[in-house]
Amino acid sequence: MAAEAAPCTKSSLREDLTCAICCDLFRDPVMLTCMHHFCKLCISRYWRGTQGPVTCPQCRKEFSSKHFQTNYLVAAMVEKVRATTSDTYVKNLEKQVKETLEDHRLKKEDLVNSVRRDKEKMNIIKRVGSDLEARVKGEYRALHQILLDEETCMLEQLRREQEEELEKAQRHLEAAEQALKELEENMEALQQCSAASGSVVLTELPHLRPCTQVDVTPDFDINAFSNKYVAPLGYIAWRRMLKSLKPGPSPLTFDTDTAHPNIHVSRDKTMAVECDVTNHPSHHSKRFLQCVNILAAQGFHSGRHYWEVDVGSSSKWDLGVASEAVDRHARIKLSPENGYWTLRLRKGNEYSAGTQPWTRLQLGSSPQRIGVFLDCDERKVSFYNSDDMSLLYAFTNGPRGKVFPFFSPCISDGRNKPHPIKLLHDLFIPLSA
Repeated sequence: MAAEAAPCTKSSLREDLTCAICCDLFRDPVMLTCMHHFCKLCISRYWRGTQGPVTCPQCRKEFSSKHFQTNYLVAAMVEKVRATTSDTYVKNLEKQVKETLEDHRLKKEDLVNSVRRDKEKMNIIKRVGSDLEARVKGEYRALHQILLDEETCMLEQLRREQEEELEKAQRHLEAAEQALKELEENMEALQQCSAASGSVVLTELPHLRPCTQVDVTPDFDINAFSNKYVAPLGYIAWRRMLKSLKPGPSPLTFDTDTAHPNIHVSRDKTMAVECDVTNHPSHHSKRFLQCVNILAAQGFHSGRHYWEVDVGSSSKWDLGVASEAVDRHARIKLSPENGYWTLRLRKGNEYSAGTQPWTRLQLGSSPQRIGVFLDCDERKVSFYNSDDMSLLYAFTNGPRGKVFPFFSPCISDGRNKPHPIKLLHDLFIPLSA
């Protein structure tokens, strides 16, 4: 309505400021005592040669003398109308309308793309949620009726988190659609104003609604959303089922042929500790020579595997998995690029994932038992605090080919007694509530 009212108001004003004698905008407007206005020159010519009383050209009221008064306010209004109806002003106004319309068009295009991305993200959330739900159900079907309550609890958590993600996306979508609606209303007003400018002189922009500001569409972290649901759910539940889990964790033993000469391995090959005495000949091709490392005797190239390691109160260690082909005779940084997917501890409280560069981890407590989950088929390596099965870190671009569980008790500082690394076989300890 504002777009239609402005030209009509301007047209009426121009008529009010038009001289009834010359039919043009006033020039030096003067006012008679009857309140009618005329150009000073026009009324002077109209009365020229008249003897005696004169009359108003509009209302025919008679006056005893040729008297009029200059109206400076009307003069100022006339100059304003004359200025706003000039060709330059009209062209600038039309240009401003077009530029504003183009700006709104670009904003609309951005919002349309934002709405499209929101809808695509919501579809991804739904698809990932659906895939995860199917996977969770598949895991729990293998655990029989005893796991029904656990499955229901986990699915409820998944649905709740999926709903939270969808709600976030929905809120952003609604904000984007509202902003889009406001832009379209402004564009309609501008288009009506632009269409009206062909027949009516524009004097000002139509009233435009302020548009809602919409933040950039937040990213959806699929890995963060998925990790806990592609975790070793059977082992999490197994801690509550004691010995009901079949098959159980991988029963690892240390491979003494890979042990650095300064690593002592227990007779049952389940404990390794750094020592000053050389325990193994260094000529074996499988042996680590530069770093205090050791591998498990069991290697994996397919399937899903889980094992636990007791690191106790040691202030430094490395553990994870290593590719079969790693260089064992050189000092190499533990990173996926060099064939290692590891977690490490330094200085008693500095936990890091073996990425390049290191990824520092903020842990609420210091785990003494670490669970390692290897999914060869999906190339994932995950680390857990086995006390509560909380995820510590997950590599989502894991190894290809055959890998071996990897361990390093590290070199002790000489002030404290070296702490051993133990492979846990009897893991059936109830999980604390």
